[in-house]
Amino acid sequence: METTKFEKGSGSGAYPYTYYGNNYGAYGANPGSADTAVQRGFQDYVLILRERVWYIVVVFLLVFSSALIYTFTKTKDYMSVSSVQVFRRDPVIMQVQGVMDNEIRSAEDLNTQVKVLESLAIVQAVADRLTGEDLRQFMAPYAGEMEGDEPITPATVIYENRKVVPIRLSLIIQVQYRHPDKFIAAKVANLFIDEFIAHNSRLRIEESMKAVDELKVRADQQRRRVEEIAISLQSYREKNNLVSLDQRKDIVTEKLKALSTYVTQTTARLNDAEVRWKQVQERRSSLAALIDLPFISSQQLIAQLVQQVSSQKILLAQLRERYRDKHPKMIEAVNSLTQTEMELTRALNTAAATIEAEYQTALRNDQEARGLLAKQEAESLELDRAAVEYTNLDRDLRISEQLLQATLARMKETSVTSTIETQNARWVDRATPALRHYSPNIPLNLALGILGGLALGTAFAFFVAYIDDRVKSSYDIEGVIGLPLVGIIPEIKRLEQPEKAQIVVNNQDKQVAEAFLALHSSLRLKDESKNAQALLVTSTVPGEGKSFVSTNLALTFAAHGERVVIIDCDLRKPNIHKSFRIENLKGVIDICAGSASIEEALVKGMHPNLDVIPAGGRAKNPTQILNSKGFEVMIADLRKRYDRIFIDTPPLAAVSDSLIILPLVDGSVFTIYFNRVRRKAAQFAARRLLEVNVPCFGAVLNGLNLAVSGYYYAQYYDKSYKDYYITMARKDGEEPAR
Repeated sequence: METTKFEKGSGSGAYPYTYYGNNYGAYGANPGSADTAVQRGFQDYVLILRERVWYIVVVFLLVFSSALIYTFTKTKDYMSVSSVQVFRRDPVIMQVQGVMDNEIRSAEDLNTQVKVLESLAIVQAVADRLTGEDLRQFMAPYAGEMEGDEPITPATVIYENRKVVPIRLSLIIQVQYRHPDKFIAAKVANLFIDEFIAHNSRLRIEESMKAVDELKVRADQQRRRVEEIAISLQSYREKNNLVSLDQRKDIVTEKLKALSTYVTQTTARLNDAEVRWKQVQERRSSLAALIDLPFISSQQLIAQLVQQVSSQKILLAQLRERYRDKHPKMIEAVNSLTQTEMELTRALNTAAATIEAEYQTALRNDQEARGLLAKQEAESLELDRAAVEYTNLDRDLRISEQLLQATLARMKETSVTSTIETQNARWVDRATPALRHYSPNIPLNLALGILGGLALGTAFAFFVAYIDDRVKSSYDIEGVIGLPLVGIIPEIKRLEQPEKAQIVVNNQDKQVAEAFLALHSSLRLKDESKNAQALLVTSTVPGEGKSFVSTNLALTFAAHGERVVIIDCDLRKPNIHKSFRIENLKGVIDICAGSASIEEALVKGMHPNLDVIPAGGRAKNPTQILNSKGFEVMIADLRKRYDRIFIDTPPLAAVSDSLIILPLVDGSVFTIYFNRVRRKAAQFAARRLLEVNVPCFGAVLNGLNLAVSGYYYAQYYDKSYKDYYITMARKDGEEPAR
């Protein structure tokens, strides 16, 4: 069988009930789970506001009237504005550095000036400027006001009513002051600027004078320091004989240079003498070899003797050719040669001794020169060591003198600049009395009253809706409880219980009768509910109309030609016998106990195709009766006799009787009374109902108040529907067709 899916009950659909698949949305699933959860839409919130529109109206009127009363009763305040320009740097009169750096380099520097204007020091200075009549006029509006246990002070009033506003992207600062007297407001605003300029000037002078005093102390300390260093330097000079350090150092340097030159010369002489002496030593074994030395042979005596020896040897050779060796001339020539050679030998020995003496002399001279040079170098080093400390003391003295001069110069500059009047700000605009009041702002207050009233009213409406957790809308049933909404029964007034229980046949309320017809049609849409033979009707708490729904739904099915029986299984508080005005003498209790048969307890022919089995009194042990074998046998026997069995059971939240019966039926219908049961309780009861493996066909919303039905079910109950029922009745002259 092909089924049709209908729109959500709370949405804008053409059919008033919601279909959620084969399991009726909740069978086998938890209420509020992801598979069955229904989200609250925009229209649901609109409906919440529509239902509680009077809350919004009342809160709006209270807020708006309060805004009106405040606006027109509040004392009028006038605001005056004065402005000042802060210089980026102080005016330059003398090229000297000031004690205070007032240069505006960044937004932080400008904000510092703003905070100075806002400071308590400026506020107190302005308050001190108000005297006499000005003070009396200033405090007149605040007469009688207290600050703690003391009367309010002018400084407190000024602090609370002044406002300092820096103008964006400029160096201009505005001072705003409000007061009931517009002339006082202008005067106070101007006093702020005067005190700000005077404060900065006074602060600069005070800081300059402090700096002068501190510089005097530092100058005295530095002067004493210079004197101490000068004394130390003089003592060091006297101790180390450094009266004329530069002249002495020049003398030592000259001596050092001369000795160095002398050592160089003696070293050269020594080297020459040493060379000649070594050559003499190498040839001394052979006197003839000494003659080969230039410095030997160049001596006059030796050269003459060598010449004589050569001449005598020539003469001796000539004589030997003529004479024999013993010839007197030969003997004379030989003796003369021998004498000359002996003289030459003595001359060579004397020359060698002279060379040795020259070497020894050169050696001694070189050693003495080097000794003198070493002594002079030691003296120079000693002088340099003494000069280091002397230089340090002299440098400290010069630096200290320079610091002293700089301190004295800075002290004189600061002393001069402290007497020069300069200002780091100037007036831009002076405050004038305002032409119209600043506060209260009537358009703004009225706009805030309207918007605030609407906002608070709306918030209050939602708050009331939040704390009111009773079941009202299809969202509560489908989204929170987790059951599909299969029927809506309007509220019935001014009818006795029997008339209400049989309203579908007596037609005292056309809308209610049509609602049960719609419920009947809804249950026949699905195979499970259409083929269900035994239906259990229950609710969350007593008074939700489960018996009313049971009887009228049974009458509706009976009117459609089905054989129907109603069983009153509320053995604690039976109600079905009252609905049909029958006695409650025999019934379910007797059948289960075996004291009466079904035929004896059955009340037949209450209406065509409708029979009733009352409870048979009140049971002391209802759970034992419902758990008994006799109850199961009774249900099984009734299934053979009737097409439909409607079982009225106690509320789920009160007792568990319904859960005992539930496994014996084919499905259940959950009754919920409009705006009576709380969501948590209904959700808990529905969860217990769904825990049993028996389908729940859905929830029936009973007792819908038609006065507010438009808020939640405008698409189901409209004035046009009522007119339609009445027109049909008048036209046909009979009950509307089923």
